[in-house]
Amino acid sequence: MGKAYLSLGSNQDPEANLRSAMRALRERFVVEAASDVYRFPAVGFAGADFLNAAATIESDLDPHALNDWLHALENAHGRDRNGPRFGDRPLDIDIVFYDDLTLEGPSHLRLPRDELAHAFVLRPLAEIAPTFVDPRSGRTLAALWADSPERQMPCDLAIRAADWA
Repeated sequence: MGKAYLSLGSNQDPEANLRSAMRALRERFVVEAASDVYRFPAVGFAGADFLNAAATIESDLDPHALNDWLHALENAHGRDRNGPRFGDRPLDIDIVFYDDLTLEGPSHLRLPRDELAHAFVLRPLAEIAPTFVDPRSGRTLAALWADSPERQMPCDLAIRAADWA
């Protein structure tokens, strides 16, 4: 068993897609924690705002198998991987951390995820796992968030954790 720290996002029917994704995660895994859901502007392209959240799960799958399972869940929600890298999406779920592993490939799997530098990933994760230590920097998520240059980025609380997870 491993503990995975996930980042979830959607900007197409986001409330419905995030709720559906959480149901699927709960059916397959033990969900230990879920953050509040925050509204953030799209990053890397001009598009609708995203709703972003984080969750921690206990997984019996290794990181590659979990990544494949999450991709299948995204695909089931209509994710189109043939479009541009940065674009609108009904569901995006990434493994940000898996225990304290560092991993480079094969394929595009990289742990920890580089997107950790962005507020849309770091803020929700720091909310549910403030004392978790990033194996690359050796710093807690709370410390990374406190020092984040994106800390002042405008974002709104969209849904309380108790109301979606």
